[in-house]
Amino acid sequence: MLSLVENHSLPRTAAFFDLDKTVIAKSSTLTFSKSFYQGGLINRRAVLRTAYTQFVFLAGGADHDQMERMRKYLSSLCRGWNVQQVKEIVAETLHDLIDPIIYDEAASLIEEHHVAGRDVVIVSTSGAEVVEPIGEMLGADRVVATRMVVGADGCFTGEVEYYAYGPTKAEAVRELARSEGYDLAGCYAYSDSATDVPMLEAVGHPHAVNPDRTLRREAVARSWPILDFHRPVRLKQRLPALSVPPRPALLAVAAIGAAAATAGLVWYASRRRAPAV
Repeated sequence: MLSLVENHSLPRTAAFFDLDKTVIAKSSTLTFSKSFYQGGLINRRAVLRTAYTQFVFLAGGADHDQMERMRKYLSSLCRGWNVQQVKEIVAETLHDLIDPIIYDEAASLIEEHHVAGRDVVIVSTSGAEVVEPIGEMLGADRVVATRMVVGADGCFTGEVEYYAYGPTKAEAVRELARSEGYDLAGCYAYSDSATDVPMLEAVGHPHAVNPDRTLRREAVARSWPILDFHRPVRLKQRLPALSVPPRPALLAVAAIGAAAATAGLVWYASRRRAPAV
């Protein structure tokens, strides 16, 4: 169980979530392949290849070599894509494609961390053009994602500016801790992949979610909690559970409640002191 609202005189903390197979049930990037095909960005052969890659990814997770091959393939695939067109396609199809594959358990955890006063950070190897809108939909406070080089013509060059993968994720977590004042010993992290062990090691509360075989062995050896997320659900179907007021509003509600309680106690005490008529 997560702790209740944190004491804000203490250092700030955050919860860091991997995205693919941790918060959502599939690869965020590969999920958009059909939409990119319909938008004229890729051909049918590329759709079939990404479908196969998605299958491999889902069947047993991708190890380091597979992730490297996937990175090179996707980098070459997106060369020449117009960035604005990619953003428009993602925006138009985001809710249809991503909303149904969000794990209910992950959405609940994100909600609980926010209620506890922690920032929520999505840290994903997928591209920023895909991850940032998903992070916004989930209510994340920050997003760390792979960034591709964009040429003067507004198109991807096929080169990678920043690759959010493996040790690089851990470096990003530590950098955020320095810039935002997070106490990493009090922070949480969640991932399904052994490639994210460096990120999990960086925080005081690491969790393995739907772990691949290597991460499961690592989690058992280190006594890390292992979580099973298996209920994808549309966010709008759980709106009552997610309709948590923003944190300033929560503070206002708490202040009003405290004032009301105080007024009630004063009234009750005055009634007890008043002589009977």
